[in-house]
Amino acid sequence: MKKTFILDTNVLLHNPEAVRMFEDNFVIIPVVALEELDKFKKLNDEKGKNARAVSRFIDGFRGKGELAKGVKMSNGGILRIPIEIPDSKLDGLDQTRIDNQILALALALQQRGTDNIRLVTKDVNLRVKADVFGVIAEDFESHKVNIDELYSGVKVIETSVGIIDQFYADKKIVLPEEELHPNQFVILKDLAGSSGRSALGRVNRKEKNIVPLINGEQEIWGVKAKNLRQKFAIEMLLDHDVPLVTMLGQAGTGKTLLAIAAALRATLDERRYRRILISRPVIPLGRDIGYLPGTKEEKIAPWMQPIFDNLEFLMDQNGEAEETGEGTLRYLNETGKIILESLTYIRGRSIPKQFIIVDEAQNLTPHEVKTIVSRAGEGSKVVLTGDPYQIDNPYLDSNSNGLTYLVEHFKSQELFGHIILTKSERSPLAALAAEIL
Repeated sequence: MKKTFILDTNVLLHNPEAVRMFEDNFVIIPVVALEELDKFKKLNDEKGKNARAVSRFIDGFRGKGELAKGVKMSNGGILRIPIEIPDSKLDGLDQTRIDNQILALALALQQRGTDNIRLVTKDVNLRVKADVFGVIAEDFESHKVNIDELYSGVKVIETSVGIIDQFYADKKIVLPEEELHPNQFVILKDLAGSSGRSALGRVNRKEKNIVPLINGEQEIWGVKAKNLRQKFAIEMLLDHDVPLVTMLGQAGTGKTLLAIAAALRATLDERRYRRILISRPVIPLGRDIGYLPGTKEEKIAPWMQPIFDNLEFLMDQNGEAEETGEGTLRYLNETGKIILESLTYIRGRSIPKQFIIVDEAQNLTPHEVKTIVSRAGEGSKVVLTGDPYQIDNPYLDSNSNGLTYLVEHFKSQELFGHIILTKSERSPLAALAAEIL
């Protein structure tokens, strides 16, 4: 039996392709949702781009029939934009709010006998209100992953001491029967547990074997791995045959620090890349402080302060005096070796031969992550870091953000490496806060 999906505005802004993703069912876009889209069309950010894309998509159907009655889409579904604004009594709710008008439409259609009504919205509160009024509501789940089953990038394999000894002798062992992903890290442990023998390796799918780590023990810009998973992170960051890397972990696990240290080494010391491009989503923690005065650089500076903090720490670790470190930072900035960029200005670009770091990527939608990664030109490396449990975007959660979506869909690709960092190394206080708060 066919279903009728009523889409909230935030679903269309989240993914402009959403209209096509309900197979051969009925898709309704309330006219008030189109009115709300108009508020976003002139923006230069991702929401503005998505609003314009949705408007163009709908405009393409005007010549194929009457949108108010329903027009058939290529997937067999029917797109309809009903013009009525029902005068339903939603007791206790503000009737002027667009969210409540969308809910009123869903309730009215349901009362008229329309079968299988589903209100699709990213707004948790609207889903709760729909439930109160007896309307089935659901999240837009085409990009959902199960965070509890998210690929960790590490596999523990229990084997015999003989296999471990062979691995040390031959510098490789044949891949076991169990499923392993390209560049996945492997911890070989003694099956009997008596000898305490173990080994660290990484999957090489091309050669169909597990090989030892090459870079994990290296010091980069005064930073050495403080735990096993940081070794795995350094291994990936310094492997330039892996152009896409994701690092997940709670505060203080070293995600951003290791990424910047690797970028400095590869760009300044090894000269593999022309420059380092670092960006973060501009989403505030707590109340927004509003528009900021000044040039583009001055506007984004407050958002980039965590990056400066990490750069200053690396200068200290690299043995530079405070004045020298400040001078080095100023030199890197003035010569364009390090560029701090807003994600708004990345769209539409092709970025070759650069080390690109996107920090706090858990605040990006799957569509935004696709836009960013597809900007990477020839010879570039892209590193995305973030904590999927620390999300400030109101329409994303740990299961639906672009970072976890990317991990789940890229895990079988040879160009991709991933690790979840689990131990906070910032300070004993930071580790305790991350654990108990």
